[in-house]
Amino acid sequence: MSANGPAENPSPSSGTPAGHAPAAARPTLLVIYTGGTIGMVRDPKTGALAPFDFDHLVDNVPRLARLDYHLGRVQFHPAIDSSNMTPIHWAAIASAIAENYDAYDGFVVLHGTDTMAYTASALSFMLEGLAKPVILTGSQLPISDIREDGTTNLVTALQIAAARDAAGDPMVREVAISFGDTLLRGNRATKESSTEFGAFHSFNYPALATMNLHIRFREEFLWRPNPTGKLTTHTKLDPAVSVVFLHPGITEGSLRAQLAEPGIKAFVLRTYGAGNAPTTPWFTSAIKDAVQGGRIIVNVTQCPDGGVEETRYDTGDALAAAGVISGLDLTCEAAVTKLMYLLGLGLSAPEVTSAMQRSLRGELTEL
Repeated sequence: MSANGPAENPSPSSGTPAGHAPAAARPTLLVIYTGGTIGMVRDPKTGALAPFDFDHLVDNVPRLARLDYHLGRVQFHPAIDSSNMTPIHWAAIASAIAENYDAYDGFVVLHGTDTMAYTASALSFMLEGLAKPVILTGSQLPISDIREDGTTNLVTALQIAAARDAAGDPMVREVAISFGDTLLRGNRATKESSTEFGAFHSFNYPALATMNLHIRFREEFLWRPNPTGKLTTHTKLDPAVSVVFLHPGITEGSLRAQLAEPGIKAFVLRTYGAGNAPTTPWFTSAIKDAVQGGRIIVNVTQCPDGGVEETRYDTGDALAAAGVISGLDLTCEAAVTKLMYLLGLGLSAPEVTSAMQRSLRGELTEL
């Protein structure tokens, strides 16, 4: 792969494998460094964080040499602050995995925390037929700091990617986030804290593993899709998706302006409680007009825990009658990226409606 590229069009570059020559019994893992706090150093004068080269990241984690793994690397040039992540970057990550899929047993993606849940959700949909671990991790403090969480997160992510079950198959065969002391399904995770070392939580699905003195997998919750034997990578995402966040005092003009935004094909409507919204005639009328105008609207609760139950209250019934799709217990991150994925496939509105209420990668609980 080429070495340099602008931030808007990231170009990952392959690095030489670290460690000894590969052996059949040794796990072969590819580390994809996109950027984020885990690979930053502080300017001694200003105290500001700035990314450094991936080679220095390896130098700062000498215990990696104690893992009996064959490690390869792919590095993004330039490193991406996760606040700048876009579907273009997701496509670059997915492509790096696809291009190296047959050569490695698993993949660890180093990523900033702010949009990690979006990236994990997107990759889960983009990597159809995935049968190997894709583990995202990062840190709240840079590895170069004296007191930091990045070293443990990186080592643990590598160990999870290398783990095998009793039959010798990969223990994890999905996109997951390893952070702090838990392993979470990527499309079920949400960042819940900007200060805690355990920054992520999966409110509507159990943790896949806990990492304390030992790494203990909860195999009954791991994704076990029907094996296809082939990875199909979907890198064409349609970003024509937006989010409408309801709040007391929202006006008709504001709502209609958002729903009429040029070029947007689908909206995630963040509603109250179990999927509730104002019952004033103008609100329902605005929603109905948008749906009849060809816009797809998915109802996702603002509550981190629980989901949408449209028949529980009259307000939810009104949205359903207006043509709004129930997002069930989807996270906002999963709803946004799933819509981008489905629209990227070129599906019709009825096909998107059907797919949004089906579990494709374990992202929701079907009724």
